Amino acid sequence: MSTELYNDGKHKCIAFYDLNSNAQSNQFLIIDGNHAAFLNPGGDFLYKELLMSSQKYISAKSLDFIITAIQSPDILCNFQKWLVDNHCKIVIPSLWERFIIHNEIPNDIKNHLILIPDSGMNLQLGNAKLKAIPAHFLRAVGNFQFYDPISKIFFSGEMGASLFLRYSEKVDQPIEDFEAHIHNIEAFHRRWMVNHKICQYWVNMVRKLDIEWLVPQYGRPFKGKAMIERFLNWIEGLECGTDLVTQDNYKAP
Repeated sequence: MSTELYNDGKHKCIAFYDLNSNAQSNQFLIIDGNHAAFLNPGGDFLYKELLMSSQKYISAKSLDFIITAIQSPDILCNFQKWLVDNHCKIVIPSLWERFIIHNEIPNDIKNHLILIPDSGMNLQLGNAKLKAIPAHFLRAVGNFQFYDPISKIFFSGEMGASLFLRYSEKVDQPIEDFEAHIHNIEAFHRRWMVNHKICQYWVNMVRKLDIEWLVPQYGRPFKGKAMIERFLNWIEGLECGTDLVTQDNYKAP
């Protein structure tokens, strides 16, 4: 199932929420004119499903980029298929370049890579300029999130992810009751976000962006400035990661 998050006739953002019934994750397609990019397209088992689901929007020849936050099996697994079948560029954080060699890849892999510096970068897609936003230590050491100024969608990766949804909750539906949603996000954020200080730095950065959608890699999106602000208020006050660690966590068994 695909859902259009934005479409002004020239610029589109499409989300794919349910390509795998065993391990839910969200994949995204950004299109500007005849140019397109997949954002965090997922594991090897999603490759064919994602291509088939996206055929009504793009052809392989129009795919410019595969954009990835980190090199991880749930974010981007099979470089070989994407490069051979689509002749696109892989956009990846520079810190993760050395991990790519552990995949089955062509010998000229470096010619296919665009490396994101730690400070982030702008990526030209047609007439649009996508922004790679630093999100270091918010799951991974060298991590990035992505912002589309045209659609005002912030693709927030693991930040805001809900991994414990009830079966009755439709993953493509924006959150309506934030307080009721906290149980879906609290345990994950306490364990995977590094600490309170980094979350505060992140919130200070995000509040400077004009955002209408905050769409995580897993689970339901946050739509509208009021709901996004509810989440930002919650995460900037959350104790997590190293805030919760004591000597008891470091004892030999």
